Amino acid sequence: MSEAPLRVLAERVAAFHITDRAMLRAQNTFTDALRAGEPSPAAREAYLRAVRTYFSGFERDAQAQLAGVDRELDLLYQRQYNLAAERGVAHKRLEAVQGVLASVAELASP
Repeated sequence: MSEAPLRVLAERVAAFHITDRAMLRAQNTFTDALRAGEPSPAAREAYLRAVRTYFSGFERDAQAQLAGVDRELDLLYQRQYNLAAERGVAHKRLEAVQGVLASVAELASP
């Protein structure tokens, strides 16, 4: 495997604020190996395993959050649809009542 994609991955991972000691150690060990030359296959596999383990949990959390937001949006859209329909009914009722009152006003005028 070329060193360039590994460097890009290490830079992407380094952009995150990582507080997990194991991931920090894996990141530091791997970036040191990159600086020293091309990391060994064992070092690459250990780093990829650490990154996969660390970020998989965040992926699950983000997917759950996204699903929750989508559910909330669905409820909001349904409520908006229902309110728009209710507004239409109220508007038609208002027009009908105003028509009756206008007729009463015309008939009551001398």
